Amino acid sequence: MSAHTVADLAAAMETIAPLALAEEWDNVGLLVGDPGARVGGPVLLTIDLTPAVIAEAESIKAGAIVAYHPPIFTPIKRLTADDSRQHTILRAVRAGMAVYSPHTALDSAPGGMCDWLADCVLPTGKPRSADRRALVPKALPRASEEAKIVTFVPAGELSKVRGALASAGAGRLGKYTVCSFATEGEGTFLGGPDSRPAVGKPEVLESAQEVRLEMVIPLRAVPLAMELLKGFHPYEEVPVDVYPLVGRPSRDTGAGRRLVLDKPVTMAQMAARLKAALKATHVQYAAAPAHGDGFTFSHVGLCPGAASNLLDAASREGCQLFITGEMKHHEVLDANARGVSVLLGGHSTTERGYLTILAARLAELMPKAKFQTASSDKTLMQTV
Repeated sequence: MSAHTVADLAAAMETIAPLALAEEWDNVGLLVGDPGARVGGPVLLTIDLTPAVIAEAESIKAGAIVAYHPPIFTPIKRLTADDSRQHTILRAVRAGMAVYSPHTALDSAPGGMCDWLADCVLPTGKPRSADRRALVPKALPRASEEAKIVTFVPAGELSKVRGALASAGAGRLGKYTVCSFATEGEGTFLGGPDSRPAVGKPEVLESAQEVRLEMVIPLRAVPLAMELLKGFHPYEEVPVDVYPLVGRPSRDTGAGRRLVLDKPVTMAQMAARLKAALKATHVQYAAAPAHGDGFTFSHVGLCPGAASNLLDAASREGCQLFITGEMKHHEVLDANARGVSVLLGGHSTTERGYLTILAARLAELMPKAKFQTASSDKTLMQTV
């Protein structure tokens, strides 16, 4: 029996594909299982949790399943065996198998599925043969920098107030603590008749030399910081502002990828690369009117699965070619009308090849667990 728990599996997946990177509409993370339970058998990796896959999981006595596509996506009001999806989930529950789904979090993560697909269409042995960045960059929030707290304090009280805020968790930047910024200025105030100002007198417009103190802070720590300010700040009414902060977008994190090729290629060359890398029986393409025979593509957008929602971003970022798994007919027409050619490799075909890489990455993080890809996880549509 593995010494690892379901929580360990979830933590390993969070390391590889932080859930904060998932799209808002997605349903990711631990979908079935007890975090405290031990993973009592191999972990089976699959794109889809189908009846065939759950049967394979039962046959190998799997302790958990990592299903890229969430088997629970839309809300379930009851859990019965009346349909295939619910029946499959019930079988996992009865067998004590946890089910985890990373989906779009794995797409957006550095070194995730989008980067793997990008590698598929680049020349072998030349991983740096294109400038690469996310089509829609995302920020991975840092818990210590979710907000900024700002107060105004007399210079003589600065050290005491800063220390109080730091004790609440403010001022943490990576490996550093008690980080702050202070700016000198002049504050004014007019106290009411029953006020007790620390400087000056009631009902007299006063001015005072103050320091503006700024520190980053986790949102959960703001209530404690406010309470400490009441005790350590010298003013009767504590001047304080709290500003929510956005994250810091990174070029290598986010939905899709945009490649600028060092050496432009024709549609035939790109299609051949994709087909060979995916071991696909066929790929499909639709060239935009301006992209006739012999046209070479230098700016390429891509995302596995069904990523027509990224067409706007691809067009805006100057992509001449967009590569994904599948698109609807009218979506292809729309892409071509925008001057974007389309290359399609099949929905799960543009995803499944990454599972072996994911298994190896998980094995490094959980060395006492066994990981394997599902042999019964197949492409739905076959060619004849």
